[in-house]
Amino acid sequence: MGNCCSVQCSFENFLLRGWDFIVGHANYVCKLKQTLPTLSAALQELRALRNDVQREVDVADQRLLKPFERVQLWLSTADTMITEAENLVSNGPQQMNNLCLGGCLSENCLSSYKFGKRVAEMLQEISDHKSKGAFEKVAEDQPAASVVVRPVEQPVALESTIQKVWSCIEDKDVGIIGLYGLGGVGKTTLLTQINNKFSTTPNDFKVVIWALVSKDYDVGKIQDRIGESIGFLETWKNKSVDQKAVDIYGILSDKRFVVLLDDLWERVDFNQVGIPKPSQENGSKLIFTTRYLEVCGEMGARKKFKVECLEPEKAWELFLDKVGDETLNSHPDIPNLAKQVAERCGGLPLALITIGRAMACKTTLGEWKYAIEMLKRCALPKMENEVFPLLKFSYDNLPDATMKCCLLYCCLHPEDYCIPKKRLVEYWFCEGLLNQFDRISDAQMQGDYIVNSLLSACLLERDGEYFVKMHDVIRDMTLWITREFEVTENNFFVKAGAQLCEEPDVKAWERVKRMSVMENNIKVLKETPKCPNLRTLFLGQNELKVISNGFFQFIPHLTVLDLSRNFGLRVLPKGISELISLECLDLSATFIEELPIELKSLTKLKMLDLSYMHNLSKIPRQLISNFVKLQIFRIGRLRSGGYGVDNVLSWGMEKLIEELKGLQHLNILSIPIKGMSSLERFLSFNLFRCCTQALELSDFGVKVFNVLCLENMEHLETLEFLNCGSMKEIKVEKLHPWVFSSTNYTSRFHTLSTVRIFE
Repeated sequence: MGNCCSVQCSFENFLLRGWDFIVGHANYVCKLKQTLPTLSAALQELRALRNDVQREVDVADQRLLKPFERVQLWLSTADTMITEAENLVSNGPQQMNNLCLGGCLSENCLSSYKFGKRVAEMLQEISDHKSKGAFEKVAEDQPAASVVVRPVEQPVALESTIQKVWSCIEDKDVGIIGLYGLGGVGKTTLLTQINNKFSTTPNDFKVVIWALVSKDYDVGKIQDRIGESIGFLETWKNKSVDQKAVDIYGILSDKRFVVLLDDLWERVDFNQVGIPKPSQENGSKLIFTTRYLEVCGEMGARKKFKVECLEPEKAWELFLDKVGDETLNSHPDIPNLAKQVAERCGGLPLALITIGRAMACKTTLGEWKYAIEMLKRCALPKMENEVFPLLKFSYDNLPDATMKCCLLYCCLHPEDYCIPKKRLVEYWFCEGLLNQFDRISDAQMQGDYIVNSLLSACLLERDGEYFVKMHDVIRDMTLWITREFEVTENNFFVKAGAQLCEEPDVKAWERVKRMSVMENNIKVLKETPKCPNLRTLFLGQNELKVISNGFFQFIPHLTVLDLSRNFGLRVLPKGISELISLECLDLSATFIEELPIELKSLTKLKMLDLSYMHNLSKIPRQLISNFVKLQIFRIGRLRSGGYGVDNVLSWGMEKLIEELKGLQHLNILSIPIKGMSSLERFLSFNLFRCCTQALELSDFGVKVFNVLCLENMEHLETLEFLNCGSMKEIKVEKLHPWVFSSTNYTSRFHTLSTVRIFE
């Protein structure tokens, strides 16, 4: 009996467990009507959450943030769940069609059971996965600001400039820094060294970006280069310029960044590119290189640094490095010749490196001497092929033909020559290069603008307040241009400072338009050159004593003639009367004693400079008054007054004053006045009060001189007193009792810069 009871209990438990199993499995089938719609809704919610998280990850990628691995795993799992849930939902209608008896039984019980069970499980899995998808952050900062170290040429003594620039980088008040200088001077090398310094020097910048801009400014290309630096994919380049700008701005706007732009030729628009403007608030920096000081201003550079050519010692070191010790020591005379070659490079790193490499295998004296001669002629192949074309970009980028002509005009002067700015502009005016204005006083503004533009382009260099210079290599480049590219329009013959003792062969002059043999040792001009095209002739600073009467006979279109500083020249040839087209005659600092009456035929003369002609004692009557187009007239101190009724230099310049007063176009006047009566006569003419720039007063018998008698001379720049031994006092005192005592008398002489008193 006991055994029967035991079997009965076990059987009952078995039946109960079996019933529970059957009921539980039946529930999966019976509840499909509720679980399938619930799964469909859960699928939509999971899909939406997955898309939200993916969008956050995409934004993080664009901002160079690295997504967490757990987020990437969650997205991957979500994608798998979504795929399976979509399959379950899509198979739901078929499974529902297999149900009968109110959904409690199925035609295929096993299949419906498995399906119902998986739906219930998927609901739970989705619920659990959704709860894990509430991320506060989907990514962490990625160290994307690591600097791409760029290859760089051997440093060329730029350490001090690098340190100055780095000080500005550390200065929160400086956001934009401009580096400007001559082509080939080392600006890119400097910027590269600054770029590389970010990789070795602790700093707070998140990203350092390098972009080459170059002459053909293209916004899209700049954006592409920036995009490469900050990690955009190649396909990103297919976007529009506007969309790229938005993307770049979005990444950089919340970072401290450094953007390095190399080789700017014009202003780059921050907004157009997408670069947030550096400011004190964002702490970012923009550093750029350019050949133009003007571009520094247009870019809003808070600090500007001019990259200068190398000092002689550093230039020699760089040249030696490129030539090599083996070549230098191959002959005892080569080091001396090598120094001459290096000097011809003018401290310009590009020239030093190019020529140094070219000479690295030249081990004979003949090769080095030949190189020196070719450099003097601006005809060394390496310079013509590698250096001059790079520099010519600056010439080609000048805005108009006038500015180009004005630059080429400067190469008429010798190497390292200090060119007076005022005289240069006056020559340009007489040449017709400043054709916007008819008056020199107005043209001076255009001339000053051109000079400043050439200075800004680093094609000229400042030499004090009143002079400019051409770098030797720039001068060589301009001579190369006149020889290779401007032969028709600007045929130049330049032998300035060439140590000539005789005039050049006249056959070489025939097609020449502009000629300079200034600063030589020529004593005699005896030939009769035929120069139908010659417009400019610089003969100054020679040892001229004789000019033949026929020398000027066949130069009908000569416009500018410079004979200045020929201290042995005492007589002008009568043949000068042939120069009927002459507009500028510079005789300053010659020993000419008398102006020939033959000058009377020069009726187109606009400029006559007789400064520092201390031996001049006679100017014939009605000669100066015949120059009806004269705008610039300068005459300096004379050792002795002239004599004779036919001489306008007699009687304290009063006769000269009478002739000058009729020159209605006179704009610039420098003149000495002897005696108070002559001064009073001079000041009685409004023309002189308006145009006098320099005035020398001598032999005044008064004890007190009131300078306010000159108060209406609005353009007076220089005032000198000479031989005024009886003068005891120079005072500033109101001339009329109705003038208020509070008047600022100094304001009446706002152009006066120099006052000299000689005993």
